[in-house]
Parts: sequence; structure tokens; C-alpha cells
Amino acid sequence: MNQTEIINIFTKRTLGLTFVLSAAALAFGQEKAGISGTVVNKSNQPVPYASVTFSNKANKLFSDATLTDEKGQYKLDLTPGNYDITIEAIDYKKVVINKQITSAGNIGALSIEPEKSSTNVKTKDIEGIVLTAPSTKPYKVELDKRTYDPSQDIVSKGGNLQDVLTNVPSVSVDTDGTVSMRGSSNVKFLINGKPSALLGIDDGANALQSIPADQIEKIEVITNPSSKFEASGTAGILNIILKKSKKTGFNGSVIGTLGYLPQTNLNANLNWRKGNFTWFLNGGGGYRESKNTSRNNDYFNNAILNDDLVQRDTNSETKSKNNNYNASAGIVYDINEKTSVNASGTVRTFDSENFGKIDYSYTPLKNPFYTSNRTTFGTNNNLAFQGDFGLDHKFDDKGQNLSLSLSLQRSRSYNDTNIDDSINDLKDFINQSTINKSVIGKVDYELPIGENSKLEAGYRIDINTNDYSNDVRESTATKPLDFLKPYTYDATYKETFNAFYLQFKSKIGKLGYQVGVRDELSNVDINYLSLDPKKNALVTTKNYNNLFPSVYLSYEFAKDNQLLLNYTRRIDRPRSFFMIPNPNYSDNQNIFDGNIDLNPSYVDSFEFGYSISKKKFTLNPTLYYRHQTDDTKMLVYNILATDDAGDIINPKRIESHTKPINLGTDDRFGLDLNFNWDATSWLKFLGNVDLFGYNTKGSTLYDTFDKDGNPIQAVADFNGKGFSTRARLSSTVKVDKTFSFQVQGFYRGGQKTAYQDRKDMYAISLGASKTIWKGDGTLAFNVQDIFNTRAMRSTTYTANSVRDSYMQWQPRQVSVSLTYRFKQGEKVEQPKRKKDVNANATGGDEQGPM
Repeated sequence: MNQTEIINIFTKRTLGLTFVLSAAALAFGQEKAGISGTVVNKSNQPVPYASVTFSNKANKLFSDATLTDEKGQYKLDLTPGNYDITIEAIDYKKVVINKQITSAGNIGALSIEPEKSSTNVKTKDIEGIVLTAPSTKPYKVELDKRTYDPSQDIVSKGGNLQDVLTNVPSVSVDTDGTVSMRGSSNVKFLINGKPSALLGIDDGANALQSIPADQIEKIEVITNPSSKFEASGTAGILNIILKKSKKTGFNGSVIGTLGYLPQTNLNANLNWRKGNFTWFLNGGGGYRESKNTSRNNDYFNNAILNDDLVQRDTNSETKSKNNNYNASAGIVYDINEKTSVNASGTVRTFDSENFGKIDYSYTPLKNPFYTSNRTTFGTNNNLAFQGDFGLDHKFDDKGQNLSLSLSLQRSRSYNDTNIDDSINDLKDFINQSTINKSVIGKVDYELPIGENSKLEAGYRIDINTNDYSNDVRESTATKPLDFLKPYTYDATYKETFNAFYLQFKSKIGKLGYQVGVRDELSNVDINYLSLDPKKNALVTTKNYNNLFPSVYLSYEFAKDNQLLLNYTRRIDRPRSFFMIPNPNYSDNQNIFDGNIDLNPSYVDSFEFGYSISKKKFTLNPTLYYRHQTDDTKMLVYNILATDDAGDIINPKRIESHTKPINLGTDDRFGLDLNFNWDATSWLKFLGNVDLFGYNTKGSTLYDTFDKDGNPIQAVADFNGKGFSTRARLSSTVKVDKTFSFQVQGFYRGGQKTAYQDRKDMYAISLGASKTIWKGDGTLAFNVQDIFNTRAMRSTTYTANSVRDSYMQWQPRQVSVSLTYRFKQGEKVEQPKRKKDVNANATGGDEQGPM
């Protein structure tokens, strides 16, 4: 039994560690006292929906808040101690009372007096009261989305967006940073309800690592987006909501992180609100090292030397040093009670140095005949800007609203790579640049109809332009430095989308429904110019006009207990660099080819779910079925390397190419079960289990070679069906009011088709958090991937080869972070007399995510 097998067996067994460690802390729980009472006016009449805040004078962590019910009564659990009790209600004066809580029971009636001018107040203008008490549920189910609160995720403290996503229900993050939902990687990312320069352009894991976890307020998981959302992203939408404090006065926090592999981060969130003005400033930066390891073992059957077997072993290791900085600033001004304007700006930089080494070894059954060693040094520089402007207007007090927004974005990426290859003293020089410019304009309108209905309509325009420049030069001992013509090109990719949507929602008794339709007119222009005389300049225009309906039904048995049924149609538009021919040449034996003929694929998605949310638990099982046509698949094929004259290079070298193609269908169906359970006041569980089946259909012919090196056609068979599992469980143990620890376990089952066999994968992480400085500070420690098992393993089959692959994006990581909060909990926000304009920056129904 080798070391890998021992680790895998040990890791499987240690998935139970979550429960073992949780149970071990049972003796540390601290009991609370159940407190009840009423709020009354001077006439001893109950005051409904008053806010009651208990502020512990010794420790802010023991503070809590609640609302009275329609009878003026309230209940909550408190740790015994000395409290200042603040009572606030619409049309009443604020009252502060000091009281010693010693044991459970009813503390009696608390009396408040009416405002003198209360007769002049229009209570129908009031939208609600915002309490600053922390949420007790990290996961919430709504009609068209699920919301995840990362504030209780100890393992990701001091980390970044990628770390947070690893614990979001229904979401998976592969070792290379690829994010998927229910097994599909076609996920659409939004920041505060819209595409953002914060994520750059096709930056993958680098983009996820540039957003600190401390700046994230919540994540909306939208597996079946309604017609109000853009139709791209067949797997769904992840809307990242960044923090913007709603407290009055000045407040904020600072967090610093140290870790290994070496990483340092320092981030700050500052907010100020007074009168008609609100401003915020978020920013920070950090340094991070990473190590990417991959191995490919290719076995070529009956290859060109008439041997029974030729083996090519590829071992690659890349070490990176990354620096990233980001800053966002914005202001909101209330012109009057019905109109407000807002403006914000964001800048992000990302710089890296990459040191790589690739070793090749070709081995027939007899003697080695070809070896090669490649070393690479690359630099990457990214700079992104974004400016956002908006106006929100309320026509009346019944909910008729208009929202206008404009977003201007620009990002650019420079990549320079120097490669030394031991064979023939080969040297490659690659210079790549990408510039992206985007304009996004939106108009959203809401019109209430009666008591239970609402009509929504909107328009959105997206104009995105990507300019690519790719220069590859090569020299050998016998050839001077010159352009490698097949891989040197300039290209422009421009896409314009015009979208209109109409949506109506209503309720009949316990039955709620929402129907909508979205029309998207898409225009894509590609201009490609290569130095290769064999390739003509390519000018391609693609036009699409598609309707995307959505239907949502819900039946509410009781409060927080409902059935959900929905259907949506979505589109998967190819990534821009997938459509640029020959976009990647960092490895001359493993080459990625673009496909200018690539078309969108379409998905019809159905969900049937049940949701029940009680004080102690939330349970949300969902049955889903997704049918995708013209699915994008990655074709791997082998050819013999040739020079510019078309002659086979000597010594003979086999190139493995990867190319995206449209092919066949892909059906996914399964049960996605999400839950959180507060087993006790000190033990909580959050889990996700996805049991799914898959049925992939499609085959195609491709060009390759036979054992004598002659060109032939072979069949790539993508057909396959089976059953697999993904599961995640995290348990949080609160040892006392200031100390908690958390264990996370992750499992992804294998999948198999005729084309590829992907092995299963496991990982376990641990985090701990200690509150210090009377609630103003937090010290956190975490270990990501304790047993260093988070790696992808797969076997790929072609007509003349079998490839065994191993890839690990990042090994085990350890970090410690310190957070300091100032001016926290200054007061509970007063009742709002108009729509909070900050809500327009947080997506959801108010945002209008057109």
C-alpha cells in the first residue's frame, strides 16, 4: 500500500472528525436564561413591533435584540448580567432602562411614551426597522435564491472569496480555482448585482483570491435565476454582496493576516453616515505565494516507432509570488425623501511572478530516446477600474419605484513569459496583452398592483470589447530569434447585448406565483489576424435573438414552511478566449486551441423543492433536472509536431491539443439537500449533500495519426452515464462566548464516461476563533486541507493514447488573522421613512439585477 492510498483511507475515516470534535465540547456549553416581557404605552395598551435591545454592560458579545409581536410581547435567551434595555417604536420616544437579569422569567411590562408630533407621522411610509443583532442562521431560503452569510465561517477568516466559496452550499471549488454549481462550471459571477472589474477578465483563481473574505457581507446562490437576471450562466448565478454599513456615525474594522504558504494581508472597511450623506471606503492588499503541481503520464499505443508502447511522462511545478491591492470608495446623497443618487469607484491591481519547470520523458519499451526539460519565468500585471453611478426615485409611498444605473469598467492584463527548453537549445518568448472595456446601463421599474401583486419591467445594455495581442518568438541553436507564426496574432472580440424583461408576481391565498420573460438580442464580432500565411484573416459575426421564460410557484403550508416549483431557460455563451484560435502556447507539447465556430449552448432547468425553517434548523431538499443542448466539451487529440515547412520535427515530438467543441447533450438530475441545525446553543451544523445522476451523449471525428505517422481520423466518444455524489459538512462548537472552533469536511465523488474517468476527492479543514478586547477584536486561526489531499486525478482516453493526470493547485495552508472593530453597535438604526438607497447596491429584488 503506497502513501497516497494510506492518506486516502485515513482521510475517509477522518470525515467523522467533525462529529467527534463537536461532541467532545459538550461539557463547555454555557446556559442562557429565557427572558420574556411586554412593551406597553401610558394607557397600558400593548405596542406591537417595537424593537427591544439588551446591551450587556460588561461584554458586548452578550447583547441581543428582538421585536415585539402583534400583542406587544417578546421572548429571547440572555446570559445573566447587567443590561441597558433600549425600547424604540414608531411614533414613540426612545426609552433606556437599566435592569439586572439574574434568572429566567418574565421581567414585566416596559412602558414608553408617544412622540408629541406623532399625529403628523404617516406610518404607512415606514418600511421597517433594522436591528444590529447578529444573524443566527448562516443559510436562508427565498423564492428565487438562497442566501449564505459567511460571518460565521471560521475556517475562511482572514482568507479570500475562494476560501469562502468552498463552504457555500451547492457550490464546489476545484483545485485550479474553477467554481461549479451542481457539477457545472458555467457559473455567472456578479458583484453587488452586476458584472465587476473586481473579478477582472477570465482571471480564474487569481480573481477570487483578490477579494478579501472580510469585505463580503453575504453570497446569493441563484441556481435557477428569474427573467429579471441576465440569461447567461447555465449553472446559475453567484451574487457577491460587499459590505456597506447601515449604522449611523463613523464605524469600521481592520483585519490583518499572516500565513503559510507565505501570505500576508491587511484590509480595512470604513463607513460614515450622517444626515443626507453616506460614504464608505474599503481597501487593502496582500502578498501570497502558491505552488501548482501537475503530472501527466501519456501512454501512446502502437506509436510511430512501431513500438508496442511509448510513454511520455510530464511533471510540472509552478511557484508563484502574488501581490494584490484593491480600493473602493463611494457616496450616497439623499436629494429628498423620495430621490437619491449614488456614485462609487473601484480600482484593483494584481501582480505576480511565476517560476515553472516542466520535465518530459519519452520512453519506448526498449530504451529512452527523447527527454526534454523546460523552465519558465513569467510576470503578470493586471489593473482594473470601475465607476458606478445610480439614481433611485420613489413615485409614491405604495412601492412604485424607478432605478437607473450606469457602470463603466476597464481592465488590462500583461503577461510575459520566457521559456528555456533543453532540446536543441530552444528558447521561447511569449508576450500577451488583453484589454477589456465594458459599459453596462440598466433601467428597472416596479409597480405594485393591489395588496399582493407587483409588475416589474426593465431594459439593460452590455457592450464588452476584448483586445488580444499574442506574440510568440522562438530561437534554437540553428535558428535565429523569429516569430512563431502559427501562434502570433492580434484579435478583437466585441459583444453587444440588449435585453428586455417583464415579470409579474402575485399571491392567491397560500399559493404564490411569479412569471416572466426575457428577450436578449446578442451580437458578437470577432476579428482575427495571424502572422501564419496558412491562415487567412478571420472576420466572424454571430447574431442571436432568444426568449428566456421563467415560472416560479410556491405553496405556503405555514410560516417558513413551503413547497417551491420553478422552471427557467438559460444560455451558456462561450468565453471570449475560447473563440480565439491558438490562444495558448505556454507548453509546446500541451496546447490549447480556440474555436471560432463555437456556439452557445442552452439549458432547460426544472426544480422542485421544499423548505422549512424553524428556530433550531433549516431544511431545504430540492429535486432538479437540467437538459443542456450543444454542450461545450473539451476534445483532446494528438498530432505530430511539424516545422514551418510542414516537415515532422526531428527528434519526433507528439503534441497533445485541447479544443472546445459543441457536441451532443448533457442531462443532470438529482437531489440537492441543504441544511443547518443548531443542535444546542454551542453546537451548530451546516451541510450540503448533492446526489446526482448524469447522462452525456455525443461523439465526433478528429484528425490524428496512426502507428506509422500517417494522418487518420478517429472517433472521440463522450457518451457516458452514471451516478455521483458531492457532500460537505461543517460543525461549529462554541466553547464559550469568546471562543469557537469549526471543522469542515468535503467529498466529491468520481464520474466516468467513455472518454474520461475522474477520481473522487476529499479534504478536511479546521478553524478556531477567539474574541478579545471586550468584543472589539477577533483572533482567528485556520488550516486549509489538513491532510493535503485536495487534488484532481483523472484518466482520459483517446484513439491512440491513455493519459493519467494529477493536479494540485495549492497545498496545505495555515494562517492566523487579527480583526479590530471600532465604533461598533453605536445604536440601532431608526425606522426608515423611505427606501434605503444602499439596498440598491446589494442585488436582490431592490437591485434589479437586469
